[in-house]
Amino acid sequence: MQTISRSGSQPPQKGSAEFFTGNVRIDPLFSPNDSAHFSGGSVTFAPGARTAWHMHPVGQHLIVTAGVGRTQQW
Repeated sequence: MQTISRSGSQPPQKGSAEFFTGNVRIDPLFSPNDSAHFSGGSVTFAPGARTAWHMHPVGQHLIVTAGVGRTQQW
């Protein structure tokens, strides 16, 4: 099965205070479905914004497209 979504067809979301500090914009790219139980999004951080400490028990893929990204692994 193939799904095609037009860029910008899903409204952006403000990053939740539970996971982010400062002004963070999340542009959804794709949602979970029956064969892929994960989602994808493009996250944009305003200057000074950051993620709160949290875990991804089944892993996470990060693609830094601009600026500097810092991560930590337990």
